[in-house]
Amino acid sequence: MSPLLLLLLAGQSHFGLANPINNTEFGFSGYVKLDAIASNYSDGTLASGNIGRDFYIPSLTPVAGMDEDTQFDAHIRQSRFRFTTSTKLDNQDTIKGVLEFDMQVVPDGDERISNSHQPRIRHAFLTYKNWLFGQTWTTFQDVSALPETLDFIGVTDGTIFARQALVRYTQGPFQIALENPESTITPYGGGGRIVSDDNAVPDLVLRYNHQRDWGHFMVAALVRQLAYKNQQGGNDIDSTETSYGISLGAKFKFGQDDLRLMFNTGAGLGRYSALNAVNGAVLDANNELQAIDSTGYAISYRHLWNNQWRSNFTYSAFNADNDTDLTGLSATESTWSTRANLLFSPSKELTFGAEYAFAKREIESGLEGDMNRLQFSAKYAF
Repeated sequence: MSPLLLLLLAGQSHFGLANPINNTEFGFSGYVKLDAIASNYSDGTLASGNIGRDFYIPSLTPVAGMDEDTQFDAHIRQSRFRFTTSTKLDNQDTIKGVLEFDMQVVPDGDERISNSHQPRIRHAFLTYKNWLFGQTWTTFQDVSALPETLDFIGVTDGTIFARQALVRYTQGPFQIALENPESTITPYGGGGRIVSDDNAVPDLVLRYNHQRDWGHFMVAALVRQLAYKNQQGGNDIDSTETSYGISLGAKFKFGQDDLRLMFNTGAGLGRYSALNAVNGAVLDANNELQAIDSTGYAISYRHLWNNQWRSNFTYSAFNADNDTDLTGLSATESTWSTRANLLFSPSKELTFGAEYAFAKREIESGLEGDMNRLQFSAKYAF
């Protein structure tokens, strides 16, 4: 048997250090959640398997001018599990790791017999000193300003929302991050979304956090490159465009109640805003990228009726400034939604809830449609 294998079996590495398992604390958490959702659409329907039936996606509210339709779905896809580690290193520093999965937004799992769903990675990152390496929430997003809703996000129209691979450095209230780039593009005249991975540089995010007893606020700035290259099939496209934006988030406490605010605006925000309700850029007649301006905002009030009952009231909106000569008339011009819920927790681990939501979407042609949704949930957190 080799000396190296003997060392490993003895709990030693070839550097002679103690086995990290001996200095590691492990954690396991998550929740199990059942959602039952009834959705009524004024102008059409969503096909079976459409993720807009599992949670609210602003750009999927039908505007087809078809007959009103109601659909019912039940699923457990939000359920998640999270593993954490904390290891004391021989230099007395600590390194931490996180690995988290859920079953949301995966293509498999029909509702006919087994309802099976594959896990997908949400978070996978490590932190060491002031550094974070891995996949987690974009630094451009204020996660702590998201409201407590039965819907997967709640204020989807008005929030920045993305998880991606990144490197982040934190010094006190300041953060700087380089994050994985991706461009979403509308063809000249409109049509199917082009997803391009032709970027030459990562997205850059700068952020400031201000935390006090009364709550917090944060401001973040994003600068990134939009890029698309396609020189096949007679195409001659090789274009880049600069995208930039600002994101604000805040939470103000009023006793046990709180008010949460979000605002974002910029040129070419695209996939960062409202779950990519519009693309970051559109191709013009010369095959050059033109950034699409957009703005989103959200407000949410949380009220505790007593130590077991609480409610959340939200409103969020999104608006895009499309050049219809380039995008065509089928691009989303605006969306907004509002929702209210009632949550009951007989203990901190268990929550039952009911939530009503109304959403509206309008496209550049003037066609519009709305959604009424009633959702019930049971959630056990551990």
